[in-house]
Amino acid sequence: MVDVIGIHADLSSDETGRSELDARVMAVMQEVPRHLFVPAPVASAAYEDMPLPIGFNKTISQPFMVALMTDLLDPQPHDRVLEVGTGLGYQTAILARLVAHVWTVEIVEEFVESAEKRLKHLGIENVSIRVGDGSRGWAEHAPYDKILVAAAAKDVPKALLAQLKPGGRLVMPLGPADDQRLSAVSKSADSATEIRAIMPVRFSELET
Repeated sequence: MVDVIGIHADLSSDETGRSELDARVMAVMQEVPRHLFVPAPVASAAYEDMPLPIGFNKTISQPFMVALMTDLLDPQPHDRVLEVGTGLGYQTAILARLVAHVWTVEIVEEFVESAEKRLKHLGIENVSIRVGDGSRGWAEHAPYDKILVAAAAKDVPKALLAQLKPGGRLVMPLGPADDQRLSAVSKSADSATEIRAIMPVRFSELET
């Protein structure tokens, strides 16, 4: 799987600006067992570079997209990270191996219980999960060094920008449904924001 991610990264270098992803990210992609984060009927396809259905009209993102979004986030060992859209916890597990703590919000209650079990099975303890409207973030633990949103919106939700530290970074798909762009949002020391559109993507809409 990681070999395919590497090839995809090289082929996408004109759009992403980099021919290879961070070695730390690739190492974690190698370590975390993706088949444990998908429903049993599709587990045989877990290591294909493709999204897979996980129920409730949701999908787990393709491995390359997970790796790219993680790379763009630039996670550091001391970071406190907010994730919006836990799903069954795969992206959460990747982030948890790279940062100090992950707070993650999921609107589908059934996913939260399942994600907790899967993360516990792998001994991942630096994660806090709750059911809620991800567009509102998790204000009690803000500000966050980094925020990753696994769903699309036309604009960055104001609550998420407010919960991002000055100097922090947010990665999410932005734009209308027919013209989404994976985007990296930087927040300067004076709280000004700069948005860099990376590449066309197709994600489900952020539910509120």
